[in-house]
Amino acid sequence: MNIDKASQSIVAVRSIIPDDAFTATALGTLREGSGVVIREDGLVLTIGYLITEAEEVWLTRHDGQVLAGHALAYDQETGFGLVQALGSLDLPALSFGKAAQAKIGDPVVLADGSGRAVRANIVAKQEFAGYWEYALDEAIFVAPAHPAWGGAALIGSDGKLLGIGSLHLQMNRSGAVADVNMVVPIDLLAPILADLVSRGRVNKPPRPWLGAFSAENNGKVIVMSVAEGSPAVQAGLRPGDVISEVRGKEIEGLADFYRKVWASGPAGAEIPMRVIRNGREAWLRVKSGDRNSFLKKPHLQ
Repeated sequence: MNIDKASQSIVAVRSIIPDDAFTATALGTLREGSGVVIREDGLVLTIGYLITEAEEVWLTRHDGQVLAGHALAYDQETGFGLVQALGSLDLPALSFGKAAQAKIGDPVVLADGSGRAVRANIVAKQEFAGYWEYALDEAIFVAPAHPAWGGAALIGSDGKLLGIGSLHLQMNRSGAVADVNMVVPIDLLAPILADLVSRGRVNKPPRPWLGAFSAENNGKVIVMSVAEGSPAVQAGLRPGDVISEVRGKEIEGLADFYRKVWASGPAGAEIPMRVIRNGREAWLRVKSGDRNSFLKKPHLQ
């Protein structure tokens, strides 16, 4: 697989976030990763956590040329972020492949903006749920893992873009634990791209957000922590609570919990839930919020 042509479209992404940003504690104030040029005018696709609340974004080509960028959009549902170069990147746009047609076992390359590329294979395509109220119906998992996965380009054997690197995880494969990268499929971008470019967000009501960081253990959803000032805090949700019901329906895992919350209506909807706390039942009503309202808005440099 020759990825030289595709790698020309990959840039390094560096962003600076204010100390008082909502995500500063969890994600840091200096974030570095990669992005992919997807339009000739210098529109760069990356993973959104790299640019959330960024006051400065810098894009670096393989030849060392650095340009300022504008954090144009971050889609909470997919995890994609967009950066618009504030100058001519003079780099080709990478064509999109079809992630839905990619199969387990297919050879791929995960390449970053510094020129490092890892030849890998797709080892799984399955549902993924993250502790930060995030879920994908079918994420792509590849191994071996790339050491700098954030925003890296997943390239298929045809040289086209299959997805954007998001996480480094460990997965049980044939009885052994293996390091893998989770990749957001590129197919999720097309339906929302026009809205992200023109509005900075998808043109629909935002999902309800609780501000609870949760994990799944043997099918049970356990609250690990709650975000300061979030709806979860205001409703009295506590670390250690086991969420057993939402709107009178039993919870069957982390992804199911999120989907039941999201099905409650747009942000602002009240979410009744039953929790087990220290072995006893408790009933809470969480008035959900819009996650974006807690974040600093991007501004032009």
